[in-house]
Amino acid sequence: MNRLRRELDVFLRCSRSMRILLLANMIYSLVLPVIEIFVSAFVMRNSHAVGAVVTYQLSVYIATPVAFFFNGLLLGRIGVKHAYAAGMILSGIAMIMLMSTRDLTPVGIATSGLAMGLSTGLFWANRGFLALATTSNNNRNYYYGVETFSGTLAAVIVPALIGMFISGTAIYGWLGGAPNRAYRWIAAAVFALTAISALLVEKGTFRNPSHTRFIFFRFHPLWRSMLQLAALKGLPQGYIITAPAMLIMVLVGKEGTLGLVQAIGGIFSAFILYAVGRITAPHHRGAVFAAALLLFFLGSVVNAVLFNALGVLVFIACLVLAKPMLDLAYNPIELQVVDAVARIEARGEYAYFFNHEFALFIGRALGCALFLAINYCASSTAALKYAMPIIALIQLYSIRVAAKISRELASLQIQDTPGNPLACPSLQ
Repeated sequence: MNRLRRELDVFLRCSRSMRILLLANMIYSLVLPVIEIFVSAFVMRNSHAVGAVVTYQLSVYIATPVAFFFNGLLLGRIGVKHAYAAGMILSGIAMIMLMSTRDLTPVGIATSGLAMGLSTGLFWANRGFLALATTSNNNRNYYYGVETFSGTLAAVIVPALIGMFISGTAIYGWLGGAPNRAYRWIAAAVFALTAISALLVEKGTFRNPSHTRFIFFRFHPLWRSMLQLAALKGLPQGYIITAPAMLIMVLVGKEGTLGLVQAIGGIFSAFILYAVGRITAPHHRGAVFAAALLLFFLGSVVNAVLFNALGVLVFIACLVLAKPMLDLAYNPIELQVVDAVARIEARGEYAYFFNHEFALFIGRALGCALFLAINYCASSTAALKYAMPIIALIQLYSIRVAAKISRELASLQIQDTPGNPLACPSLQ
């Protein structure tokens, strides 16, 4: 209890806006497992095709940069918190649209993906800026540690409950024994959570970016290195989101098994990741980043070699830990680079978030295209087995790029902004 009180004291030392942002993100983290796991399971259940799942995800990725563009036009004219809250609400509406569809056609799948991509773009376009505005380089490991801890706990609890709920419709005859009705109730609950998160964000006070030009084509060499890292990070994202649902629905079981596996895999990683974020300093990010990539590569190879229920379980266990570890290290690196190049080039920060999203999109599109090419030229089994190890192997080059960025930052000798009124004190 004393340890818990000390951790609560650390949280309370943070600024009010940072606490509000963390609390809103914690509530919204209950929604993310549904978007990332069970939307894919819903498409898989109703289409019976792994290609349809990846097509949906690719549609999401196509619409996301478009939303970033329109968000850039709106910034400075409307409050950043209003756009962020709108992204949350729209994700709930997009999910209701998808799960209310009675007959999933290719056009319907693509349309639903585009709607979700627009909401996702609005959400992520402002999430990064709000994190930048309410933190400093000294406490970003802590910020992302808390955020990752709550997200990983949500990835434990939510999939288990939803998996049991959907399975119960068939086992116990709930809702007439129709799993699609269960999905519609889940969509309604998601909308309620997005509304609560949006209302909480509206209570915060956040610095608004100025309305300036945000489309540029020439950048400092440091930012070009960051774009390489972003493209490499985007390569496996489509598969990371869809793989657990596809592999479990094909090789292991149904939604109940999917929820249980996600829950068991996340129990230990939640506390490990909080400890990593709480203890590590900025100079540890490279090691955490490399460990996440190696763990992800290991899980991909094991799944390809075994390609059975055991291989799937090993892969998901590695993925549940590697994905948040990667984010915990990558996001502070990105924000530190944005801090540096925005001062060097005297540009608004949003220009870099916008540009970063397009680099991510290039990686995502290439990764999804590789999967779809193997799927349609060979077979769905070959795509499930071999796409991920190929992508994971290529992504290991990120370790070298991240080390290069670290050296470039050190050579610039740019210090964190002192006296940031929105950032909590140093946690070291």
